[in-house]
Amino acid sequence: MSIDDIAQMPSPADVALAIQSNLAVINTLCEQVDLLEKRLQACVAAEPDYALLTSVPGIGPILATVILFETGTIDRFATAGNYASYARCVDSQHMSNGKKKGQGNAKNGNKYMSWVYIEAANFAVRFNAKAKQFYQRKKARTNNMVATKALAHKLARACYHILKEHQPFDLARCFA
Repeated sequence: MSIDDIAQMPSPADVALAIQSNLAVINTLCEQVDLLEKRLQACVAAEPDYALLTSVPGIGPILATVILFETGTIDRFATAGNYASYARCVDSQHMSNGKKKGQGNAKNGNKYMSWVYIEAANFAVRFNAKAKQFYQRKKARTNNMVATKALAHKLARACYHILKEHQPFDLARCFA
């Protein structure tokens, strides 16, 4: 939308002025976001793990950047389960003899990592046949949120192994 488009709108002068000022703010913020994204891309492009993370289905440049910065050093996680727990990809339930005996702190972990892996799962379902097959199999037994979370958990575990072993994503190993 441009200033000419706003002038042609049948609206009062005050409303047109408010729209013009909002448009100026949006354009300025878009320029700043583009500048920040270019700077981040320059910083992470040199990282060898960045290219490995972008090989995972559903993980693009933005999600790989967030994973790298939010994970930090992978050595602080002893196992893939600890990493998945940090990424909020597992339930925090206390079970005994197959019965639920309570639940832990569901908000424990990194909310940004949770968002990243849910986004990655949604994109993987759309663009990867094996991920979609896994999702459909889970969805047939439960509901779509549980299936999405299960795929996010699988992607989080795969990213842990990618960062730990410095090996590219193996589709057969992940969805075997």
